[in-house]
Amino acid sequence: MTTTTRSVIGHDQVTRTGRIAATGALAGMAGAAAMAMYAMVVAGAVKHTGYLTPLYHIASSFVGGSAMMHSMASAMTGSGFYFGAGPALLGLVVHMMMGAMTGMIFAIAITRRPVPSALILAAGAAFGMLVLVVNSFVVLPIAAKVFGGGDPIAHMGRVVGWTHFAVEHLIYGMVLGVIVAAFGARRRATTA
Repeated sequence: MTTTTRSVIGHDQVTRTGRIAATGALAGMAGAAAMAMYAMVVAGAVKHTGYLTPLYHIASSFVGGSAMMHSMASAMTGSGFYFGAGPALLGLVVHMMMGAMTGMIFAIAITRRPVPSALILAAGAAFGMLVLVVNSFVVLPIAAKVFGGGDPIAHMGRVVGWTHFAVEHLIYGMVLGVIVAAFGARRRATTA
């Protein structure tokens, strides 16, 4: 095999991995968006802590908890909508970027070998639960120490409520799995 042939094969693999990573990032952001919508509905309509409080909660590591506290105080007075553009946008960006990064990891890992779509869907749900565990016991405590987020970040699962936190991550994983499985089925159909 010549050097030219080897470099073309390597390029094809890099291009394929890049497409898979991009799909994973988009799928992860879609999963993160669905997760955020659920979290905001629960925060506003079920827990009555303010619809945008989950975004302020995420941002509180970087900008302090003022917006989160204002949102919760506003909800206690009957208004579920306190809006602080900067903290809301920061929380959304951090959340979406985490979804994109973990989505890329999932897509690259699950597509290393041909996998049936149904297994990808199940793996997506399981991956969502893995993200819950890793974030809750590794990533968030480290982020709380590094960025000074304190207990609201270090113990986010407890603060949010473990049941809701688990459902949020299950939603993330299921949406991620559906999109990655659909991409895999489409890719198999076009290469067959």
